[in-house]
Amino acid sequence: MKPEVVHRLHRHFEDYVHDAGGGVEFWYARDLQVLLGYKEWRNFVKVVVKAKESCQTTKHEISDHFVTSQMVSLGSGVGAGDL
Repeated sequence: MKPEVVHRLHRHFEDYVHDAGGGVEFWYARDLQVLLGYKEWRNFVKVVVKAKESCQTTKHEISDHFVTSQMVSLGSGVGAGDL
């Protein structure tokens, strides 16, 4: 990847970072979806599932890297936030 592309992406990611305190930073999945160029959530959620599988394969705690903090209402009125 070209250095200028990496620099631009880094700057955009830093614009969306949230501070949880104690040196912990996080991003909302919906923000990452846009930053990574996914137009539809259903396509991006596949990437999130694969990332969780990678954590499991490499013996990293999924809960250390993925936390559900916002619920999104579905058309049926059911909340969907468990990724």
